[in-house]
Amino acid sequence: MTTRPNPLDGFAVDPAAITYVGEDLQRPECILAERDGSLWSADARGGVVHIRPDGTQRLVTQTASQGFAQATDEEARFVSGTLPNGLAFARNGDILISNFGTDRLEVMTRDGETRVLVDRIDGEPIGKVNFVLRDSRDRVWMTISTRTTNWMKAMSPSVRDGYVALHDRGRLRVVADGFAFTNEIRLDAREEWLYVAETCACRVTRLRVQPDGSLTDRETFGPSDHGAFIDGIAFDAHGNLWGTHVMTDRIFAITPEGDLRILLDDDRGSAAGRALMAAFARDEATPEMMLACGGTIAPWFASVTFGGPDLRTAYIGSLRGTRIPGFRSPVAGLPMVHW
Repeated sequence: MTTRPNPLDGFAVDPAAITYVGEDLQRPECILAERDGSLWSADARGGVVHIRPDGTQRLVTQTASQGFAQATDEEARFVSGTLPNGLAFARNGDILISNFGTDRLEVMTRDGETRVLVDRIDGEPIGKVNFVLRDSRDRVWMTISTRTTNWMKAMSPSVRDGYVALHDRGRLRVVADGFAFTNEIRLDAREEWLYVAETCACRVTRLRVQPDGSLTDRETFGPSDHGAFIDGIAFDAHGNLWGTHVMTDRIFAITPEGDLRILLDDDRGSAAGRALMAAFARDEATPEMMLACGGTIAPWFASVTFGGPDLRTAYIGSLRGTRIPGFRSPVAGLPMVHW
């Protein structure tokens, strides 16, 4: 069998070629892209920022919150109040918001009208809702990173209380659990496998999707240990799974064959990054160590989104940046369901 040439062969992001969109954003963790070139960025003020193709932007929120910007304690800034995190388009164009601060899945219209879709499972609080993904059958997949209120305290190699839930026909159920801080999830082009970023296991796990939404055949995809925390993941049209190493600020890709490639390194082996990962291995990582990390492009890389009319502009979401970096990719991204 002949192996197709990989468009990422020999590719590395040139930091000098990175451009930026958006201004004064607050915690732009996740980004959605539309065909016209516009972006929708999660924002800690309680909603999203719509960045139009001409660069103008508009905050869309029912009631804007300044808690993130005004917090004097750096740790409290990331663990309290409303914290819109993962985003997905609903079939009608509304925006599904996994709110990492209020621990619920919300639905917001493009004018800011918001309602809670779900906040409990089996009668219990749902936990730290991290990411949301809608498939072609209009089912909604969710990740819950941990049931620990202060998620920084769940950044431990010994905590395995994350899970994946499926919301289908009005019912929410757990379809896989026992993950080490469940983060972003993605389906492959045929929706045959669900890929799960396990932040505190420093790996990507995948599970086969059955017709009823149950998940089987759990296995590691790519390296068993990246030596770094994985946050966001996204497929390109070739089948490469792109992702971010959060806090140590790298963009990586795992080829269809399972090989890891580092495409951008904004950490460059910093002392803070090395100290954090060494302490984590001993189960001694602290919020102060985490907050000491971060590059200069957009601290704490969190996600990768392919946008632009040709889906070849890669945008980097971050937890501590105020703008969105972007660069040209040699391969288009996998289209979102909404496209």
